Amino acid sequence: MSTTYPESRTAYLLVDPYNDFLSDDGKVYPLIKPVADEVGLLDNLRTLDREVRAHGVPVFFVPHRRWEPGDYEGWDHPNPNQMKVFQRHHFARGEWGGEWHPDFTPKTGDTIVQEHWGSSGFANTDLDFRLKQRGITHVIIAGLLANTCIECTARYASEMGYHVTLVRDATAAFRPEMMHAAHELNGPTFAHAIVTTDELVASLAQ
Repeated sequence: MSTTYPESRTAYLLVDPYNDFLSDDGKVYPLIKPVADEVGLLDNLRTLDREVRAHGVPVFFVPHRRWEPGDYEGWDHPNPNQMKVFQRHHFARGEWGGEWHPDFTPKTGDTIVQEHWGSSGFANTDLDFRLKQRGITHVIIAGLLANTCIECTARYASEMGYHVTLVRDATAAFRPEMMHAAHELNGPTFAHAIVTTDELVASLAQ
């Protein structure tokens, strides 16, 4: 059964659309490319960007912390993902890898929320505040990675009372089993809808 997305109360959350994640020469893209190619990630993200804007759905950019010198140094217990960023300088501020992918850049009227240090786009940011100020109750979440920032952001959204939609082919992960866990095992415990890009576009058209 398709989900109805209330006009003026639905937002599209695009998580971490950086060159390092989505461009051929990005530091992370080669690791997700097999899964990304299999699901048609880039084309589906382009379709979502076009369709949500055509239907007047506000777009929120939900960016990971851009690494800069000094980050994580002296921390008591950085998590494993933070240690990877510390060692490899993913999404470095002021560098190409930390810039938006050219197909997914903020437009006039878009909202860029505070950068998240961990996996959740809500924790220690202004995302919840800014969504509530727009009267948003339904969130559509896409971007990277399926089993980390997407899942954590979506779980947090559900816990805070939002209606959550995951778009299973507008994300990717390092391995197919991570995608399977995100959408077949974990997602159904908190997401209200888990759909394909085509299914979402059809629902928006209603």
